[in-house]
Amino acid sequence: MSDDRVNDPEGQGPEDNPFAVFGDPAQMAAAMRQFADMLSAPAGSGPVNWDMATNIARQAVVAEGDPSLTDNERRAVVEALNLADLWLGEATVLPSGLVRPEAWSRSEWIEKTVPVWKQLCDPIAARMVETMGGSLGGGALPAEAQAMAGPLFGVMRQMGGMMVGTQIGQALGSLAREVLGSADIGLPLTPNAALVPPGVAAFGEGLEVPAEEVRLYAALREAAHHRLFQHVPWLRAHLLGLVEEYAKGIVIDLSGLEQSITQMDLTNPQQLQEALAGGSLLKPEETERQKAALARLETALALVEGWVGTIVNAAAGNKLPASAALAETVRRRRASGGPAERTFETLVGLELRPRRLREAAVLWEALREAKGVEGRDAIWSHPDLMPRAEDLDDPHGFVQRSQRTFDISELTGEKPDEDD
Repeated sequence: MSDDRVNDPEGQGPEDNPFAVFGDPAQMAAAMRQFADMLSAPAGSGPVNWDMATNIARQAVVAEGDPSLTDNERRAVVEALNLADLWLGEATVLPSGLVRPEAWSRSEWIEKTVPVWKQLCDPIAARMVETMGGSLGGGALPAEAQAMAGPLFGVMRQMGGMMVGTQIGQALGSLAREVLGSADIGLPLTPNAALVPPGVAAFGEGLEVPAEEVRLYAALREAAHHRLFQHVPWLRAHLLGLVEEYAKGIVIDLSGLEQSITQMDLTNPQQLQEALAGGSLLKPEETERQKAALARLETALALVEGWVGTIVNAAAGNKLPASAALAETVRRRRASGGPAERTFETLVGLELRPRRLREAAVLWEALREAKGVEGRDAIWSHPDLMPRAEDLDDPHGFVQRSQRTFDISELTGEKPDEDD
C-alpha cells in the first residue's frame, strides 16, 4: 500500500485530500496564528492589525537568529554615538540631537519603530483595504449576490487588512535584518538615536575595515540624522505628509486581485499563507498624482541624505581613514536598494531611497563654499528656502538665486518671486 493510501484510506491522491494542509505542522501553526491574530483585531482598530504585523516581523528575525545584546555591545554603541556627536559639532551649526543614545537588537528595532510605521503605512493600507473591500464586496457581484453575501463584506475587508498586515510584517522583518540604526532609511522613525550592532557588523563584512571604525561611521550618520530631525521642526511632518499625499492617489488593479482570490480556497490556510508570502495580491498602480508625490519625496530624501553625507564626510575628515570607502559603500547601498527596500516597494509602491544623492551632495557643498557652514545650514530654517528637483540639476544656479531669497525675515508666507 502506498504512503498516500495510508494517509488516505479511501484511495484519494494528495491533490484530492482536503487535509493535506496538515502535512506541515509548522506551516499550519503559522497560518493559524495569523488567522487568530486577524480574528482578535478589535473592531474599528484601523486598516492594519499591527499586533499581527509586529509578530510576523519578530518571527522573521528570530528565525534567522537575534540574540540579546551584551552590556559591552550596548556600551560600545553609546560611546560611539557620543563621540560621533562631538565630532559633528565641528561640521554643522545645528546642535546635538542625541536624546538618549541606545543599542537595539533587531527585535527591539521593530518594537521601537512600529509607531512611526503606523503613521507611514496606515493611510496607504486604508486606501488599499477600502478599495479592495468595496470592489470585491460590491461592484464585483450581482445585486442579488450582494444581498445574500452582505455579512461577508466586512469579513472581506478584514481579509484585506490581514493581507496588508502580513505584507507589512514581512517587509519590516526584512528591513530589520538590514538596517544599521533608527534613521538610515532617511525617515524619522524614533526620537532617540540608536544603532543595531548586528546590522552594523553585517554592513562591515568584507570591507576590511576595523569594526570600531565601521561603528563610528554608522554612529556619525545616525547622530547627523538626529541633529537634522530634532532641529528642523517642519521636516518630519513634511516627509510624512508626502507619504500621505502618495497614499491619496493609490489606484489598485483589482482584476488580478479578483482572479487570484477566486482561484484560492479561502478555507485552506496554507494556500492563503503562500499567496500572502508571495506579495503579489496587493500591488498599487502608479498614477500621475502618485508620480508627482513620489518625485517630491525622492527630492526631500535626497536632500536629507546629501546633507547628512556632506557633514559626516567633513566630521570624519582625517579621523577615520576608511571614511571615503565607507561613504561610497553607503551611497551604492542606498542608490541600488537592498532586498528589504524592494520588498517595501512591492508592498506600497514606495522606494524608500533617494535617487539623486550625488546631485544633492554637490548642491550642499556649493552652498557651503558660497555661504559657509552657517549659511548652508540656514537653508533648513524654512521650507520655502529648500531646493526643488530642478535645483539639483543646477546647484550653482540655486546658490545664486538663494542670495536674493535667503533672509528668512523677509518671508511673508508667500513664495518669493525668483525673477525679482
